[in-house]
Amino acid sequence: MNKNAFEKLMWSIALPGFGQYLNGKYFKGTVFLILEFLINVQANFNQVILLSFHGEIGYALKYAEYQWLMFYPCLYFFSMWDAVKGGGKAPFSFLPYVFAAFFVTVGLIFSSNLMIFGVLLGPVWLPILFAIPGVIIGNIIRKVINNIY
Repeated sequence: MNKNAFEKLMWSIALPGFGQYLNGKYFKGTVFLILEFLINVQANFNQVILLSFHGEIGYALKYAEYQWLMFYPCLYFFSMWDAVKGGGKAPFSFLPYVFAAFFVTVGLIFSSNLMIFGVLLGPVWLPILFAIPGVIIGNIIRKVINNIY
């Protein structure tokens, strides 16, 4: 990944839509920003993050609006991929992002009752942990497919 793509990725991680602004895709960036704010507000995500950082997982679970929160991983990872895609230079480059979004969504589904080492991680920490195997599996599958073709 070149420096320019890495910068776009980092800005997309900061806020969906910023990477599109760097690419000169202002309409798309604005759509991503509006969707991010809509989902964030409707899901009470900032409150959930704040409570999770303070270790109040029970309250975070209570405040989370899962019907809205489930949209966030797809928006987030699609925005990142869209900002850094290389114009078709890297076939199947979308796979790590797709698998990360899928695994984060699964992490959200189980965040209210899955305990790791006896600790309930909730709707912020468990999905973050689930992103790691998603990216790894997506990269492995991408490499396998690219070696076949």
